[in-house]
Amino acid sequence: MVRPGPSTPRGRFLVLDGIDGCGKSTQAERLVQGLLARGSGPVRHLREPGSTALGEGLRELLLAREQPIFARAETLLFAAARAQMLEELVEPALARGEHVVCERFHPSTFAYQAVAGGLPEDEVLALLRGWTGAPAPDLVLWLDLPLEQALQRRRPGGDRIERRDLEYQRAVARGYARYAERDPSVLRVDAQGSAESVAAAVLREVARVL
Repeated sequence: MVRPGPSTPRGRFLVLDGIDGCGKSTQAERLVQGLLARGSGPVRHLREPGSTALGEGLRELLLAREQPIFARAETLLFAAARAQMLEELVEPALARGEHVVCERFHPSTFAYQAVAGGLPEDEVLALLRGWTGAPAPDLVLWLDLPLEQALQRRRPGGDRIERRDLEYQRAVARGYARYAERDPSVLRVDAQGSAESVAAAVLREVARVL
């Protein structure tokens, strides 16, 4: 792995996560702009799955409507995309002193594939921590929005996972709460307010780790 030089402060790895429609992309963009406005140095904006060539290819496969994929295979594909992103992009950026803002991380895999997908929680967490555990985020923010509001915000149609039934979506929402129970370092942000008020809350939490 790339190591920072003696005079290069290491960047911070910041994750925004939550159910589809909670505002991750909007808040990630606002956080990047907020960090730049504060003069916090270079900022890299990434998304999961994606950001690398391999990750984008896996994203297309994972989200294609016509492609049936079982929960175990989904988990492995998401983990593969994450492992590639961490080694190819995140670790080098942090070592250069850049901050990284990433949409989705372990909470998503736990909520969608373990809780909603019916896989053993401990097995999924062991996989994620063993194979995609480094570098670990400095901060994980859970944008918590009631499912009914999130459904209203979503674009029509949606991808293969977004189109799953309401029972599955409710299980995903429970999965995020369950992940926060298991990992107290995850910080909940109420995402029901305006985009501006949520962005201010996010930036306040991020400022604590800079």
